[in-house]
Amino acid sequence: MFFKRSERKGLNFRGKAHQNMSRFVQRIEDVGRAIKRSLILHGLSHPKEGMPPGEGEAHQILSATRCCFLGFFQNPRTIILFLFGVVLCFLLSSRVTEVAEYYGTTMQAAEPFIWTFGDSTAILMISLLLIFLFADLPKLTPFTPFHLMRTTKSRWLIAQLLYIMLCTALYILFILVVTVVLCMKYSYTGDLWSETAAILGYSSLGDQLNVPSTVKVMESITPIGCMAQVALLMFAYSLTLGFLILPGNLLFGKKTGMFFALLYSLYGFLLDPDVLGKILGLETWELYRVRSIVGWISPLNNAVYGMHDFGYDNLPSIAQSLLIFGGILTVGFFISWRAVKKYNFTFLGM
Repeated sequence: MFFKRSERKGLNFRGKAHQNMSRFVQRIEDVGRAIKRSLILHGLSHPKEGMPPGEGEAHQILSATRCCFLGFFQNPRTIILFLFGVVLCFLLSSRVTEVAEYYGTTMQAAEPFIWTFGDSTAILMISLLLIFLFADLPKLTPFTPFHLMRTTKSRWLIAQLLYIMLCTALYILFILVVTVVLCMKYSYTGDLWSETAAILGYSSLGDQLNVPSTVKVMESITPIGCMAQVALLMFAYSLTLGFLILPGNLLFGKKTGMFFALLYSLYGFLLDPDVLGKILGLETWELYRVRSIVGWISPLNNAVYGMHDFGYDNLPSIAQSLLIFGGILTVGFFISWRAVKKYNFTFLGM
């Protein structure tokens, strides 16, 4: 009787142990399936076998780029960037709305953006905010180690550069929309220059208010076309900041790239014709030659729409300025590509 009871207890114990082990194995399988779904979701694995090599490379780059945007809109840097962008747009566009309000005239919807960011100071101020956003480049996320195990450093670098391009494009588009919305009370949508533009262009009022509305601009292009070119130049200049910060951080560690970007911005500010004329004590007639020189050698002046050749000055054209920016971006990409090969990744706390 005693042996029967002991045998029955042993059978019950083994049965419970078997059930517990089955539950444990089932939980491990559930965790494995969850991890696999997460890897597929973030592009670190693919549900299909035999995926073509070309499709795999593009998929890996896009998935790495998508991971860079994890928590992007919850990031305090992003929130501060866009809030300060709104404040700067409000302060810089106020001089334009004051003219329309004083004379009781209207503006074409694109004109406030053209005039607000038609000088080097406004472009410099709005682009400096991007340095704050890109200070933590390269973007390292909890999924970065998995990406580096399943792809190459070159593809990961391309994803970082694509992230910089998308952030810059989103930021410039946001600045454009905010400027248009702030001045929409005095605006219309027709693609014709307004009476306000004529007042600023044909009188000295534009120079007094530092509003870059000139006759040569109005004669050469429509407002919407001019706005597109101004936005493109701003995008190209702002993009060079990101392409300067990334190789600086890859080569010399965090925050170093931000220091290089600040020096780059200071270089552009000091080469402004008005600033340079005051520093060197130049006369007004001497500024023409200075303007022609710095229009070519200063990236910031290459981003100013009014600092281009409209048939009157020895200045670069829009296409030539874009080629200059393209050269700077190419150099930044080459340096980053060389630096990433020797970059030591650390994932503390991930």
